[in-house]
Amino acid sequence: MTISLSGFIRHMLRPYFVPILVMVTVAIVWAVQTSLLPYILKIMLNRMIAEPSADPFIALAVPVAIYLATSFAISSSFRLYDYFVKYRMIPALRKKISTKCIDNLLKLSHQFYQNSLSGSLGSKVSELVMAVPDLLQILIDRFFSHGLALIIAIFTLWQVNARFALILLVWALLFLSVAIFSSGYLTRLAAVWSFKGHLVTGRIVDTLSNMLTVRLFARRKNEDAWLTATIDEAKAAERALELAYFKLWLLYGYGFFIAQCLNFYFLLQGRTEGWITVGDFALVLGLNLSVLEFLYKIAEEFSKFSKLKGRIQQDLNDIMVVPEIQDKLGATELSLTQGAITFKDVHFHYQGTDPLFQKKSVIIAPGQKVGLVGYSGSGKSTFVNLILRLYDVTSGYILIDDQDIREVTQDSLHAAIGMIPQDPSLFHRSLMENICYGRPEATEKEAIAASKRAHAHEFIKSLPEGYDSLVGERGVKLSGGQRQRIAIARAILKNAPILILDEATSQLDSVTESYIQESLWEVMEGKTTIVIAHRLSTLLHMDRILVFDRGKIVEDGTHQELLAKGGLYKTLWDAQVGGFLPDVRKDREL
Repeated sequence: MTISLSGFIRHMLRPYFVPILVMVTVAIVWAVQTSLLPYILKIMLNRMIAEPSADPFIALAVPVAIYLATSFAISSSFRLYDYFVKYRMIPALRKKISTKCIDNLLKLSHQFYQNSLSGSLGSKVSELVMAVPDLLQILIDRFFSHGLALIIAIFTLWQVNARFALILLVWALLFLSVAIFSSGYLTRLAAVWSFKGHLVTGRIVDTLSNMLTVRLFARRKNEDAWLTATIDEAKAAERALELAYFKLWLLYGYGFFIAQCLNFYFLLQGRTEGWITVGDFALVLGLNLSVLEFLYKIAEEFSKFSKLKGRIQQDLNDIMVVPEIQDKLGATELSLTQGAITFKDVHFHYQGTDPLFQKKSVIIAPGQKVGLVGYSGSGKSTFVNLILRLYDVTSGYILIDDQDIREVTQDSLHAAIGMIPQDPSLFHRSLMENICYGRPEATEKEAIAASKRAHAHEFIKSLPEGYDSLVGERGVKLSGGQRQRIAIARAILKNAPILILDEATSQLDSVTESYIQESLWEVMEGKTTIVIAHRLSTLLHMDRILVFDRGKIVEDGTHQELLAKGGLYKTLWDAQVGGFLPDVRKDREL
């Protein structure tokens, strides 16, 4: 979906009327003085030549006073600009943009992040924060001020002779026509270059964050070739953009050279015929040199403007996405009194795939401990993800204590559920911050107690910084088992009324697992608990086990009941190797 660039900028600038007014005022003052000062200089030259014996303090008093007053006004206006724009507005504007982007990113769906590179998203936010104020300054400080200065210069030259004004006017119209005609093409090239540049950043981050895998599989040369190919694409996109600008500047440069030749011809002719004074000569040349300077600046800024506009538009399209899963207008807080979970005629399929769940109905009673088993891809994780509302059902309802989870706020839903994932990811913060993440108001004593129950306290105390130790990006400084114990401690401390465990002890050694299982059973007490497990021995004491196969719950009962039925669960139990389930059914192709 394309986001309106002008609409986004207007929304961001809404609180900054006074700074914008200052920017416009300074632009007007600068534009006026660009033509006014050469005109005053013309008057002074003509008076000195016409009255060589006159007292210069008297003859030039008025034009000198106007010249100095104009210089003072432009200097003062720049100081106002520094205060209201650079000091007051731009830092606040950057904060507002970053807050807006981050707020929207935090609302986006689980599927969005599965399809996006986090490094690229971070780069786009940083780029937007810097680019939007730059774009605003180009529009007002360059295009508006220089355009107004051009109009005033044409009017001033008309006072000398219409020929000089017409030469500048024709050149300006040529310049603007080419700029407008080529703007769409240049913006498209800039957008392609922006996309390729972000792709390079995202792929570099992807490779570097998986450096261990690259080394273990001896794929350094392959990654190098892959990244080089991506960089080559970005280089080609940038060259295409710069070539377009090169052709544009050729046209501008030679066009202005022709205009200057015409100016000199008419100046010399006018001086010969007597209708050009020395002051006029200085005025026309001075104004043309000023116009030449700021037109080249406009050309350079137009290059920057096109790149910024293309990048900002691309970044907005990627960041300011409408969240697929949103709180409904007027959504209420989840009121959880018992913890009953109900699936009622649920249909669901992932985008572009066949339906996984069809008319699925199941009720999990309050406080019930339910295990989910089945081959990979049978629907266990999807079942849990739908409860968490990481995806929305295609049709049907999921209720918690008779409340449709689509009618309550996502924050209140997630606050009521504790989750221990199979592969926990930690923040690059201290261990204490990671443990308290689900309950930041918890005391240090409570956090340490949770760590002890998760058997994490022992290894934490052995670290040089203890609970203040930083864990590295995504917790890379810790082993898989240590990360899992921190995740368990975090869930224990959160103490949510619904608990979901996805292979929560799979990365632990047998001794530690047995200790933690005892703690987990204590934590499960009185909670509605869902446990996904490939190690069926961890489900022996579940109140109930749901057996999934191809999106259907084919069996439902206790461990003993399911063994007695002799169905799929019995097959899974008998097929366990080393306590784990095989990945797929024997009748499926590998």
